[in-house]
Amino acid sequence: MLRRLAVASVLFTAACAGSQKTGDAPAEGQKQLTKEERLRITNQPPFDLAACFPREQTLPSPANEGVIVGALLSVRPNVLECLVDPGNRGPAASTKVTVKTTVNAQGGTHAITGENLTPAGTQCIQQVLDTHVKPAPLAADAKPVEATYAYDHATANNPSVTMGINEGSDFSGAVRLAEKSWCECFTGFKATTPPVLASDIHIMKGQPTPSEVTFKPSGSTEGDQLAACLKTKVAALPAKTTAELKFPFRFVFFNSQAPVETAASLPPELRFFQLELARTQAAAASAISFGARTNAAETYDAVVQKYSKTKDYKLFDELSAKCSALVESATAWVTALKTQETVDQTTLALVQELKTKEESWAPVETASQEALANTQKDLTAAQQRLAADQGACPKKSYNAAPKKK
Repeated sequence: MLRRLAVASVLFTAACAGSQKTGDAPAEGQKQLTKEERLRITNQPPFDLAACFPREQTLPSPANEGVIVGALLSVRPNVLECLVDPGNRGPAASTKVTVKTTVNAQGGTHAITGENLTPAGTQCIQQVLDTHVKPAPLAADAKPVEATYAYDHATANNPSVTMGINEGSDFSGAVRLAEKSWCECFTGFKATTPPVLASDIHIMKGQPTPSEVTFKPSGSTEGDQLAACLKTKVAALPAKTTAELKFPFRFVFFNSQAPVETAASLPPELRFFQLELARTQAAAASAISFGARTNAAETYDAVVQKYSKTKDYKLFDELSAKCSALVESATAWVTALKTQETVDQTTLALVQELKTKEESWAPVETASQEALANTQKDLTAAQQRLAADQGACPKKSYNAAPKKK
């Protein structure tokens, strides 16, 4: 199961393959921009609210490979947000970040290596990991635990900003990079996904900030309140232009932490990407639950071995308690995989709907079917393990006292 987590974003990649974003400055290996592309306003990629509201979690202890891999996967949105900033990436179109996490008696440490990663990018990712992936120290005599996970970022597929295209795109890039510092605007959307917001920005030559920022009605009170907050933020950003500029800015938001059903309010294509982000979090939760069940099994087995050697009936209560904990952890593992199955089923249904309108979704349908099949395979194995755990729990029997003669 853990091996499949390394390719948790396979659907996202399949959907985006070949959809090179137009208007971005050419990176290494990319063609030069046409005049039309140089004039197009770009740098308006979506923003994942997980950058503002990362999930707070206490990792199961002791840490093992499943727990660590799940924790590293859970912060994927925050790591990729670091790579939106061009100052955190080198000139190439693709960036790869490899994290090796080691947990010992002193706690957890994260060693970061990468391709096309700048020192500033390393520092940003290091802060994410040190803040949000904090496994508890192991026992003094415990063997250190290690796990490695890789994050891949491509400017063609993942949110990114590229400066130097044109003045409108540069200002758009400044807006996008500033969004993670505007978290107070998004407090009403911690558990849901904001609507898409359409705005128009007017910048006058010689003016230090935009002369006018307007938003179209969002269709909801909450959306209009968000627009009002963003309007204030955008209007305060420094602006510099050699000529008058008027251009639209489309704010698109995702929320990795939002429940699956919240994606229903988004347009179909955006709903797909929201579901992919939800799938990553579901896969992370499954891995952590798998790790927790592994811990519970090892703890129970240790008591079983002790009982087998001593036949001490006084160990019964401990056996019963540890087995109950094992069943509880296995149940949580099954529940996490059921959530992942729901995301996969919802995604497949959506992709099949999109395919009826555009045949190019066919490869994504295939990838979605494979993802669902893998999840269901893992779920079946987890359910079988749960049944075995339940059957293994000891049951106390009471023999009737002999009758008095």
